[in-house]
Amino acid sequence: MQYWLEAARPKTLPASVCPVLLGCALAFRDGVFQPVPAVLCLLVALLAQIASNFANDYFDFKKGADTEERLGPERAVASGWIAPKAMLRGTFITLGLACVCGLCLIFFAGWELIPVGIAIAICVLAYSAGPFPLAYNGLGDVCVLLFYGIIPGCFTYYIQMNGQFLSPECLALSAALGFLSINILVVNNYRDYEQDKVSRKRTTIVLFGRTFGRFFYLANGIIAMGLALPLFLPLSWTILLYVAFFLLFLLTWRELSQKDGRALNQTLAHTARNVFLFTLLLIIALI
Repeated sequence: MQYWLEAARPKTLPASVCPVLLGCALAFRDGVFQPVPAVLCLLVALLAQIASNFANDYFDFKKGADTEERLGPERAVASGWIAPKAMLRGTFITLGLACVCGLCLIFFAGWELIPVGIAIAICVLAYSAGPFPLAYNGLGDVCVLLFYGIIPGCFTYYIQMNGQFLSPECLALSAALGFLSINILVVNNYRDYEQDKVSRKRTTIVLFGRTFGRFFYLANGIIAMGLALPLFLPLSWTILLYVAFFLLFLLTWRELSQKDGRALNQTLAHTARNVFLFTLLLIIALI
C-alpha cells in the first residue's frame, strides 16, 4: 500500500484539486453550489491525475526515461516496488473509476460532458504513451494548461450551474491557475534536462534550453497574475495579499535560477505550494 501511495505522488495532487475548488468557489459566490456534483468533480480530477501518474510511471520505465541517474523522487516501477503489469493494470482500474464518477455527472449537466470525459481519458494515456506521447514532444505544458486549469475549473462551474452558463471570469481564472500550474512541470523538466536529452524526451526545456525555462517560469507567473488582477481591483484590501503572493512567486523564481540537480526538488515543492496558495487567494477574493 505504501508503494502504491508513493506511485500516486500525493504531493502533486493539489494540482488537480485546486481548479475544482476554484469552480466550486465561483458557484458558491453565485449561490448555485451543489455538494454532490462538487464531490464527483473532485473524484474525477483526483482519479484522473492518479491514473496519469501511474501511466507516466509505467511508460517512462518502458521508454527508458527513468534510470538510476534520476534526480527526482524515485519511481515505483523503475525502483522495483511494483511490477510493470501491475502498474498498467492499476492505471486502467483508476482511469475506469474516474470514468464512472464522470458518467454520474451527466445527471447534473447533460450528455455534452461525454466528449470532455473522453478527452480527459485519452490525455491521461497519450501524455506518455502511444506513437506520439505528448510529454515527449513538447506538448506537456499545453496539457497542464488545459487539464489542470481551464477544463476542470470551467466544467466544475458549468456542472454546478446545471449546464446552463459559463462565465468569461471563470475562463480567465481557470486559465490563470493553469498557467501557474505549468511551472510545476517546468521545474520538473528543468531539473531533468540532461537526462531527458539522453532519453530523447523532447520537453520544452530540452527544445529551447534552460535559459528559456527560467524565463518561461517567470512569464507563466506574470500571465497568471495578470489574468487574476481584475478580481482584486474592486477589493482594495486584497491587493495587499495579491502583492505578497507575487513577491513570494518572485522568490521561488529566483530559487529556480540559483539551484541545480536534486536541490530543485525543494523548488518543485515550493512551486506546488504557490499553486495552492494562489487558489486560496482566489477563493478569498471570490467569497
